[in-house]
Amino acid sequence: RLADIRSVAPGTEVVTVSALDDEYGVLLKYIEPGKTVAFLGSSGVGKSTLINKLVGSDSLATGGLRNDDKGRHTTTHRELITLENGAFLIDTPGMRELGMWDNDGGIDAVFGDIEELIGRCKFSDCTHTNEPGCAVRNALSLGELDNARWEAFLKLKSENAYAADAGGYLEAKRARFKEISKINKTKRKNNRSEND
Repeated sequence: RLADIRSVAPGTEVVTVSALDDEYGVLLKYIEPGKTVAFLGSSGVGKSTLINKLVGSDSLATGGLRNDDKGRHTTTHRELITLENGAFLIDTPGMRELGMWDNDGGIDAVFGDIEELIGRCKFSDCTHTNEPGCAVRNALSLGELDNARWEAFLKLKSENAYAADAGGYLEAKRARFKEISKINKTKRKNNRSEND
């Protein structure tokens, strides 16, 4: 699994840790004074257990493993915890997925290698499907670009475009309601003038 993660996020530091093996100290270099760190993940993976170890007390409720060796959903709300060094930890309930909201810059940074390949395509409007001179297709065929990484890039770009459209939709909706409100206000004012 570690190799899978590294293959889709090259250059990103990945740390494996277990609170049960007392190997959690490696996380402290990421939890600096004045910083706020959120623990995110599926229900029952041990977020609260790990935070308890970092804090040095059993202040957060935790649950044991079920009969199928999966964790129990225990945390029901977000909680901010202060560490002795002045850092803050946020414990969160388990979640199945996280959404995105206008993360184009972040995607470009994480997938800089793919953005560089796209820049080398023969055509600026390359769809990376069957055009001649497509640097992405070439890198995929040579094994220089992992197909799972390419698919992850496409998925994130698609989700980000959807989120951007949703933001535009909401803004247009607000503008439309504002316009309707103005029309209604003008009508009420005109009606009052006619009745006076």
